[in-house]
Amino acid sequence: MFAWTDLATYVAVVALLFLIPGPAVLLTLARSISGGPRAGIATGFGIAAGDAVHTLMAVIGLSAVLMTSALAFDIVKYLGAAYLIYLGIRAVFERSGGGFDLPNVKPLSGAVVFRQAFLTEILNPKTALFFLSFLPQFVDPARGAVSLQLLVLGAIFVVMSMAYTSMLAWAAGSFAGFLKRNEAIARWQNKVVGGIYIGLGLQLALQERR
Repeated sequence: MFAWTDLATYVAVVALLFLIPGPAVLLTLARSISGGPRAGIATGFGIAAGDAVHTLMAVIGLSAVLMTSALAFDIVKYLGAAYLIYLGIRAVFERSGGGFDLPNVKPLSGAVVFRQAFLTEILNPKTALFFLSFLPQFVDPARGAVSLQLLVLGAIFVVMSMAYTSMLAWAAGSFAGFLKRNEAIARWQNKVVGGIYIGLGLQLALQERR
């Protein structure tokens, strides 16, 4: 279904995106510090569950597009690439505050923080756009069912997300302190993320059609 090189590239890109602290990471850290590792893990699992919903929505929508025509699917891919390049350029030129501010959260039960994180993630339109533009860049209709490829890619993303946020939850205090002591990470995170997005978009724009 996937070439090993393409799958390795996908895993590497997802890992890089996780390593750059974003809203999900900061929320997980905040929950872990206020409510302990279990609260942090529940937050991470809630975010991952929301991502799973976005994956299913992307599968349904993009599969319907492919059933219309292969040309329509290519158009979706190129629009997605353009969107990623746009996000990248905006991130590169966006000014960073020079530090990480963890959100203020109250200690809550694991079930409550899971539900809050899940609802926050599935109701975020930016996340929906990200999945609709990101996943198709690694799909090739010539290699089998597009819906199955999208499901596999989404499942890998969700599993990696749960594993990463779980590790963060257990190391919350140390990692939060590390971020606060290293403002250089905050200053460069937008440029790194922007470079990843631009690279993804250009990779599709420049690759030869199979």
